[in-house]
Amino acid sequence: QVQLVESGGGLVQSGGSLRLSCAASGSILRINAMGWYRQAPGKQRELVAAITNGDRTNYADSVKGRFTISRDNAKNTVYLQMNSLKPEDTAVYSCNQKLVPSGTYWQSDYWGQGTQVTVSS
Repeated sequence: QVQLVESGGGLVQSGGSLRLSCAASGSILRINAMGWYRQAPGKQRELVAAITNGDRTNYADSVKGRFTISRDNAKNTVYLQMNSLKPEDTAVYSCNQKLVPSGTYWQSDYWGQGTQVTVSS
């Protein structure tokens, strides 16, 4: 059974940095795109950053130049380096991996458990 486990959230002051990690475990044939989403209280979930298996990246306008997404295919892990954090970045961050489990031919979405990021002013 495939599972995604996140780590790296926490409390940081405005202007600080955090690095989130999301590792997939289980029997996996292939991982395609990976991404990070966030949801703040009272707001809809939004895509923060995404990376393809060809390392093409896409960022929300609000985080361009401050956040960097990367992946380590050998470790089935996606990272989100967050710099120059602002109070408006406060949210629950969830990773998403679009992958094909071993023994199947179908891509499915898998989600991490979510990690809280709080930026104080």
